[in-house]
Amino acid sequence: MQLNDKKVIVTGGPTREWLDPVRYISNASSGKMGIAIADAAYTQCKELVFIHGPIDGSLVAGKPYRCIAVESTIDMLEAIKQELSPDVILIMAAAPADYKPVTKSPVKIKKSNENLTIELQRNPDILKTIAQIKKEENKFNNIVLIGFAAETTDVIAYGKTKLVEKELAMICINDVSRSDTGFGSDYNEVTVMLADGTVKELHKMTKKDVAENILKIIIHNL
Repeated sequence: MQLNDKKVIVTGGPTREWLDPVRYISNASSGKMGIAIADAAYTQCKELVFIHGPIDGSLVAGKPYRCIAVESTIDMLEAIKQELSPDVILIMAAAPADYKPVTKSPVKIKKSNENLTIELQRNPDILKTIAQIKKEENKFNNIVLIGFAAETTDVIAYGKTKLVEKELAMICINDVSRSDTGFGSDYNEVTVMLADGTVKELHKMTKKDVAENILKIIIHNL
């Protein structure tokens, strides 16, 4: 697959789901993996868009491609939908929150001597939603969906399940329980699994090198 006639959308970082004006649900994703992929793809594709959750602004300052900042999982989904076109490759390296509070308190929740119960509801699964759009709207038939699976147990098994359930062309699976790779680190170790069953191991290396290898796999195998 050549990228010079493709629009590439890369996502990165976490999302936030607010409990009240001062507290939120999120995760430790730094956005570094998504930025590394965006950097690697920028020189090879027709157009590059990086959609990211709340991250350190210095990481995207001065980037030569368009960066779109979002807050919540639904915000990220809507931003992706706005950028869809028939020639898109979507690389979903972000770690959006799976759940959000049913209600957000308009004021800071005060502590008391009692336990606090907060009801959560599922956020939409971004890749599943885009896969459904791809099915329903003929003009998006050629969209290529690539996911990431950040896991802590049964890493390969969960990654393979996501590859199938979300109808992806490829998934990049990494173990985020490790302190030397993954969230916040400048290094990563990834198992790349393609829809045809091909598996490629990217052993511990910088996220820049991981990104460049992921792009090579996309170009030569998809």
